[in-house]
Amino acid sequence: MKKVLIGACFLAYCLFALSFSANAQYVIKDADKQYELFNYSKAIDLYEQAYKKKESLHAAERLANAYAYTNNYKQAESWFAIASKMPESKPENILGYAKALQNNSKYSEAKVQYLNYIDKKKDVSENQQAVWIASCDSALKWMKYPKKVELINQKALNSPQSDWGAVNYLGGIVFTSDRANSGLESKESTPFLKFDGAKIPDKKVYGWTGNGYLKLYFKASPADSVLLFPIKAGTKYHVGSASFTADGNTLYFTLTRIADELERLKKQPTTVNVEIFSSKKAADGTWSEPVSFAYNDVNKYSVGDPFISTDGQSLYFSSNMPGGKGGTDIYVSEKTNAGEWGKPVNLEEANTQGNERSPVFDGKNNFYFSSDGRVGMGGLDVFEALRTGAGIGQIENMGYPFNSPQDDFGFSLNEKGGIVYLSSNRDGGLGSDDIYSLDEKMILAFKLEGQVFNKATNQPIAGALVTLAKVNGSSIKAETDDNGSYKFDLAKESEYNVSAEKTNYRSDVENLATIGLTTSELLKQNLFLETIVLNKAIKLENIYYDFDKSNIRPDAAVELDKLVKIMKDNPTIWIELGSHTDSRGNDQYNQWLSQSRANSAVQYIIDRGIEKNRISAKGYGESQLLNKCTNGVKCTDAAHQLNRRTEFKIVKQ
Repeated sequence: MKKVLIGACFLAYCLFALSFSANAQYVIKDADKQYELFNYSKAIDLYEQAYKKKESLHAAERLANAYAYTNNYKQAESWFAIASKMPESKPENILGYAKALQNNSKYSEAKVQYLNYIDKKKDVSENQQAVWIASCDSALKWMKYPKKVELINQKALNSPQSDWGAVNYLGGIVFTSDRANSGLESKESTPFLKFDGAKIPDKKVYGWTGNGYLKLYFKASPADSVLLFPIKAGTKYHVGSASFTADGNTLYFTLTRIADELERLKKQPTTVNVEIFSSKKAADGTWSEPVSFAYNDVNKYSVGDPFISTDGQSLYFSSNMPGGKGGTDIYVSEKTNAGEWGKPVNLEEANTQGNERSPVFDGKNNFYFSSDGRVGMGGLDVFEALRTGAGIGQIENMGYPFNSPQDDFGFSLNEKGGIVYLSSNRDGGLGSDDIYSLDEKMILAFKLEGQVFNKATNQPIAGALVTLAKVNGSSIKAETDDNGSYKFDLAKESEYNVSAEKTNYRSDVENLATIGLTTSELLKQNLFLETIVLNKAIKLENIYYDFDKSNIRPDAAVELDKLVKIMKDNPTIWIELGSHTDSRGNDQYNQWLSQSRANSAVQYIIDRGIEKNRISAKGYGESQLLNKCTNGVKCTDAAHQLNRRTEFKIVKQ
């Protein structure tokens, strides 16, 4: 009876495999459709499924770009590295790899790839070459000599989604978020929506991120809950960011809407650009219907990031309207004597061929804005300048750790003119974008020094990226020198995790603390990295199964938890988890049993937060025994148990 059952199961498995193979050819088409509609969260899942079936350049390129568009820089680096090394790969994949390395603070490696791209792409302007190389060199210098400032994550405002653009309002804070707002009615991370022209986009989920749409929220005081800001936006789509006049009675904000005048073509993607609107508060505290900014043009370009000056006479914003220098430029529109907004003027001194965002001015004419077109850490950096008459004075990068290798933007000023809130998607946040406040009175009392070594050879590793992350706080990074050495300053009464990583190595993480230390002293912590060898079997110790069983025993769970940690510490690796049986029993049955055991182990790992596309199960049955206990050979139970083992292989890094 067992043989008949196993045979039937095996036949069913084969039929399922054939059916799945026949359907796999359509996965890439579905992925392409989602990608072209900017539904990257769905496209990523489909492309990963397709890549597991067939390792194609098309899937690798699309995954690299989709992850870059969704600001998952570690995954983008991994996929650009793969795509750039594949046959017939384009030079643009090398450029994407360089940018991803830069976004991940790997500046020495990024510089190598920028030079590699420049060598292959002969038409890169000298100015652009200089910006790339100077950015890598400057970032290393800024990281070596960081400013004495700490960014504090505002956890009372932030969520696992995107939270940014905090501004003061009536003693509270108004900010933008795409958090789930269940139970409530109803970052321009992109300047538009895109959807199939034949039907409007989903009103609850934004395909680009897989989250909800951006809305304005208000927290009146530290003791109050976060609530939706009571603006009558008139749209189910993006709303935010916000800027208030000095008296708090007029609000300027951005939104996306499906306008009546929107040009829509059937069976072709339709783009919905961002627009600026304003609203006035009535005596009873309600807000008026939104009024469109005179220079909105939903079919041609976006306008966003509004900032209204303290006197209410100047409206600054960013836009990709025709005639600019690059992606998005900063413009200003002045009020005329008739009370209308005058024609926007490009702030040429501030703008570059890249993107300029988040313009703000204080009462002393200090000008702050973000740009990815200047020498910087990577992504959007914050710059400072002084407005002099009709022009802009010398522009300076705010340095590290004020800036990070990711996007730093969406800031606001206090009454004295200093920046009080900053938005960033830097490492260590609660969500994709988080709101931070600044502490420039950080007291540093201790020193941390150490070296990073190759675990196998005990040789120091130069150019490794070391991250010091305060538990429940911010992080700071540095590259090791030629001797593999690094050093940081530490605060009193604090706990830290210090980690090291480098391309082609598995990372190492250690914990340390200054809690209870009463005298100034030097702490030392060395870190050890293991080289990644693809497709090399690594045995998981103590992963044993009871005879003829596939359930996860408590002792096995302890070891599988270690693999979960490895995968969380190294978020780009994919593994194959293989299960092996002993030789007792029917060969075909053992093959089925080993697959069942592998499936159980993989499900255990997925249940603990590892993405399903990163791990696959492989049953080897009794085909790879470790000893002589083959069919017909008498062995002890202990000898047979050695063959009932679980191993893993890293199949992608």
